[in-house]
Amino acid sequence: MDEPMADAPGAQVRVTFTTTEADLQLPETKRQLLVPADIRRYGLSRVLNSESMLDTGSIPFDFLVNGSFLRSSLEDYLASNGLSLETNLTLQYVRSLIPPVYEASFEHDDWVSAVDVLSASSPSGRWSGDSFQRGQDRILSASYDGLLRIWNASGQVLTTSPSGSHGGHTASVKAAKFLTNSQLASAGMDRTVRVWKYTEKDQFSGDLKPTLELYGHTGSVDSLEVDGASKRLLTASADGAIGFWSTSKTSAPEADAALLPGAHTSKRRKITSSVTAAQRGPLSLMPIHSAPATAAVFDPRDRTVAYSVSQDHTVRTIDLTTSSVVSTLTTSHPLLSLCALPRSGGGSAPLLAAGTAARHITLVDPRASASTTSVMTLRGHANKVVSLCAAPSSEYSLVSGSHDGTCRIWDLRSVRQATKDEGGLGSVSEPVYVIERESARQGKKSSNKKAVAGEGCKVFGVVWDEGLGIFSAGEDKKVQVNSGRDVLAE
Repeated sequence: MDEPMADAPGAQVRVTFTTTEADLQLPETKRQLLVPADIRRYGLSRVLNSESMLDTGSIPFDFLVNGSFLRSSLEDYLASNGLSLETNLTLQYVRSLIPPVYEASFEHDDWVSAVDVLSASSPSGRWSGDSFQRGQDRILSASYDGLLRIWNASGQVLTTSPSGSHGGHTASVKAAKFLTNSQLASAGMDRTVRVWKYTEKDQFSGDLKPTLELYGHTGSVDSLEVDGASKRLLTASADGAIGFWSTSKTSAPEADAALLPGAHTSKRRKITSSVTAAQRGPLSLMPIHSAPATAAVFDPRDRTVAYSVSQDHTVRTIDLTTSSVVSTLTTSHPLLSLCALPRSGGGSAPLLAAGTAARHITLVDPRASASTTSVMTLRGHANKVVSLCAAPSSEYSLVSGSHDGTCRIWDLRSVRQATKDEGGLGSVSEPVYVIERESARQGKKSSNKKAVAGEGCKVFGVVWDEGLGIFSAGEDKKVQVNSGRDVLAE
């Protein structure tokens, strides 16, 4: 039933309010309303919050019209789309977007390749169980100098991993993740995966001790995924293989002696380390890609299933119990990064977001046939997309990191049809926010020279934590922190 707003002079537009959020549903009788044609987002938000509608007080809302966020008055939107004031507009309301404000940067001595967060809301925090204490949030960074660093939320370094001669990595570290508050894993260009024990003496200092060295890959290990519950790891390597590993010395098989350090070195030249950690091999090493494998992730609902991507353009579904490829989807471009987006209900396979060398992100349904591989394309980056992370509290959103020097936040509810220049087929989404490197912003202020996208500030890794925010690792030798709470509607 149409209900005009009280004291609403001038032209009016009939709108129908809808939402996918169960706790914000309007009764059927209140969903249609006549509102002033010159009303904007703020006015619509006040209408929804009013006592006669949702009676929610002051929740800020955003509104989607045909897949795009409303950024003008209703009459301006209608005019720009060639529609009359008689048009009945359907407005999907969502909790409002809040810009991801810059908060801090953690300085390093070399490029920062990866970053991870331990918090009450992070997977590693949950895997820690009762041993994790609130307020003891930690940030893990991996660097091209071959070192890991653990920071507190204030940006103080609590500990640095030992060097290669003392049990650490002997080349650049490319990936690192917390398993729990006392265990983490790392991998890198020395072709190894290493498991570490982390302890803290007090609030201001800690200790990282290598406990396990995992050998099997014959190329740089560029991606690492962990599951603290099962104590399992997934790796993707430049050798084209996907590795499946145990973090337990007792359940991990012996390593191939030919891959161990010093296997091809004379006794005189044998490299020795003052620390001896157990050396083990993979539970399974699957050489399934014909080009460098760039990422592998566990299925969020079934840890016996994994997905991998590669520069060979393919997305592969892997049954980890049999170490076999279940399905292969071929895309149009080299794939460089991957994350799984759980779908509501928990029963169906996730959507997979794959970052490409062609500057966009392809959304893939792993159940779909090759003819309908791409569900949606996310466009906006100006260079290759090398890191992805799903939003912690929304199935509709994710953040991406790119060599263009930015992180971009996406809302999959904001969709449009592809233009002729984009091929004309399928759906396209554009970023709702762009996070620039603070170092690049400062550089622009002090220089008149036009910078090439990403020059000196490529983003190599990004993670989104519900409580602490969005952390990104970059070529500018910094971990950058931006606020992440309520950036997207839940």
